[in-house]
Amino acid sequence: MPAILSTAVSLPPATRYLTLSLVGLSVLYFFVHLSVNPRDLKGIFGATGDASLAFPWLVLVPGNVIWAPWTLWTAAFVETNFPEFLISILTLPLAARYLERVWGAQELVKFVLVTVVVSNVIAVGVNVLESVVLGDSALFMYGMSYHGLSALQVAFLVAFTQLIPEHQVQVFGGLFTMRVKSLPMLYVTFSNIVCVLGYQSPYILVQFGWLVSWFYLRFIKYNEGGDFRGDRSETFAFASWFPPFAQKYITIGTTHLFNLAVRFKVLQPWGADIESGVAGVGGGYTQVPGGQRAEAERRRQLALEALDRRMAAPSGPSTTSPAVPRASSPAANPASPTAARTAVVASVDGSATAPAAGGVDEKAQ
Repeated sequence: MPAILSTAVSLPPATRYLTLSLVGLSVLYFFVHLSVNPRDLKGIFGATGDASLAFPWLVLVPGNVIWAPWTLWTAAFVETNFPEFLISILTLPLAARYLERVWGAQELVKFVLVTVVVSNVIAVGVNVLESVVLGDSALFMYGMSYHGLSALQVAFLVAFTQLIPEHQVQVFGGLFTMRVKSLPMLYVTFSNIVCVLGYQSPYILVQFGWLVSWFYLRFIKYNEGGDFRGDRSETFAFASWFPPFAQKYITIGTTHLFNLAVRFKVLQPWGADIESGVAGVGGGYTQVPGGQRAEAERRRQLALEALDRRMAAPSGPSTTSPAVPRASSPAANPASPTAARTAVVASVDGSATAPAAGGVDEKAQ
């Protein structure tokens, strides 16, 4: 117990608040659930297999949200079984602590609040639509509950994709490795499969959390200086989530939607720096010191990836990506891979402190 308390105290303030909310509300649910006879749970708000429906003041039940609007927030911190609680209590402090050091406490809380509340609002809207179209209000309004951190978990993965897309993580105890940017769509694919099998609640929240968090980071979130919104990079475009063969067609559709949103003043148009392909890192995106380190790591990884492709390409006339700085010294000659990579890292690290001077071409994927 002292070790647990020491760990909790060492967490940054916003992360500590979120973690304590998860522990407190989940433990509260377990206690009130134990206080109710299992036989009495049947028939409560249409509950047959989902015992959480007996507590619409704690979890989100679409038909009762108008009487308990606070559940749009609190339901996210209620895990109704031990395996889900264990996953959440391990992932939430780790992910939130990293993002709080990069963004600051205020921006982290904003991100969590927007992701959780908007995802739950969309879920309620979908259930209302299903109830009207399919004519089954008992199921869709009172027979489903939404709870847990699934929306926020995928949102954290989206944020990591923005900050450190090329970072590799070990999956399933080191069985194989994956890039961070591949993890969100892996989770979304799992959500799609589970929803098709009939488990809409609560796993559809994964899809909403993915979309809401990406939209917020792409278009809404301010940088620390408050003079720039969103992430303009091509590597964070919506089409980048999909396989290369589909990206061209998705880009056409999303560009049309963006133009409509600008026309109706839902979104603000981006400046001329977008047309040049220099985005996010070189377009005046200033961050707190932790954010500068994360951005430098991101730029370094993108530059090294582009260098690896350039060195692996067959010799002959080719177009040099602006993501790879040209070095005039012999040490950076492509014939020496180690020296070339060292030169790129040094160049990127040196430019990280001067974002106005230009950055990595984010079109290198």
